[in-house]
Amino acid sequence: MKRFPIVIFSKTAHIKSRMAPHPAFYIRRFISIFFILTLLITMNSGCRRKSIWESSWEDGKPSIVCSVFPQYDWTRQIIGDKADVFNMTLLQSSKIDLHNFQPSVDDMLIITTCDLFIHVGGESDKWVSDALKGATNPDMIVLNLLDTLGAGAKEEEIVEGMEDDDDDDEDEFSYDEHVWLSLKNARIFCETIADILSTLDAQNAGIYKGNLDAYTAKLSALDAQYQSVVDAASVKTLLFGDRFPFRYLVDDYNLDYYAAFPGCSAETEASFKTIISLSDLVDELSLNTVMVTESADQSIAKTIISNTIAKNQQIIVLDAMQSITLDDVSRGITYLSIMESNLGALKESLK
Repeated sequence: MKRFPIVIFSKTAHIKSRMAPHPAFYIRRFISIFFILTLLITMNSGCRRKSIWESSWEDGKPSIVCSVFPQYDWTRQIIGDKADVFNMTLLQSSKIDLHNFQPSVDDMLIITTCDLFIHVGGESDKWVSDALKGATNPDMIVLNLLDTLGAGAKEEEIVEGMEDDDDDDEDEFSYDEHVWLSLKNARIFCETIADILSTLDAQNAGIYKGNLDAYTAKLSALDAQYQSVVDAASVKTLLFGDRFPFRYLVDDYNLDYYAAFPGCSAETEASFKTIISLSDLVDELSLNTVMVTESADQSIAKTIISNTIAKNQQIIVLDAMQSITLDDVSRGITYLSIMESNLGALKESLK
C-alpha cells in the first residue's frame, strides 16, 4: 500500500514534465530534427547526382574526361558533328587554375568510370594516381600530355631577374606543365586524340581524321602567322611582371624572356631585388611593354614600371588559358580564338 502513492507520484510527475517541458528540451529537439533533415537531404542529393551519372555512363556512349580546357576544346573540334556519340566532362570548369585544382569526390567518381581520361601530367597532377587507383573501367585509356611530348617536355628554369628560392635543392627539377601554349605541341596532341577517338568509335574514324586534318591546318596557319610577326618584329624579348607559363611558346619562335617567377610558381609577391632587376632590364632593353597573365592583379607589373626611367610602359595581357569556364565555352571561346588574341598581344609587345 505504501508503494502505490509513490508510483502514482512518479507517474504524475512524468505526465507533468511532458505537458510542460523545459525550454531546453525544444532546443535539443529542434537541433536533432534539423540535423536529421540535413543528412537526409544531403544523402538524397548525392543519390540524385549518382543516378544522373549512371544514366549517362550506362547509355552506351564512351565517356571522355579532360582535366583542362585546351584538351577539352581540341577533343570537341576533332569530334565535330559527332558530339552526341560521346559524353564529355571538363574537370577544371571554374576559375581555379591547374596548380590549385583538387578534385572533389564527385570528380573522382567521374574519372574512375570514364573511357578516356586526358590530363597534363607533372607536379600539379599528383592527385591523378589516387584517382586512377579506383578506376572501375579496365579498358580506360589515359593520355598524359607530358608523357606524349617525351623529350619535347621542358624543365622549368630560373632566368636572370627571376625570384628564386635559395633553399631549393639544385638537383630537383620539375617540368613546365603549360604544354598547350605551343601550337606545334597542339598538333601532336590532336593527332594522338584523333587516334584514340577512332579506337573508341571506329565507325566514324574517317570523320575524325577529316576533322583532324582541317583543324591541324588551322593550327599550322596560325603558327605561320606567329612566325611572321616574330620575324618582322624589332624587339625579340618579352618581360613578365608575373609568373611565366609561356616557355613553350617563346621557344617555338626563339624569343628571349624575363619574368618575376617561373610558370608553376606559387609565389605572388616579388622581392625588392626582383623588382629592381626587372625594371633595370626594361630600361636596358628599351622595352615599351610589361606583360602579365590573364589572372594577374598587375600590381607587380605596375611596380616594375614605376621604377623605370620612362615610367610609361604599357601592360599587355597574354592569356595562358588556366581558368576557362564552361560559361566561356558557351560564349564561343575556343583554343584557337585565344591563341589568335594572344598573337595580337604578342605583336603589340614586340614593337
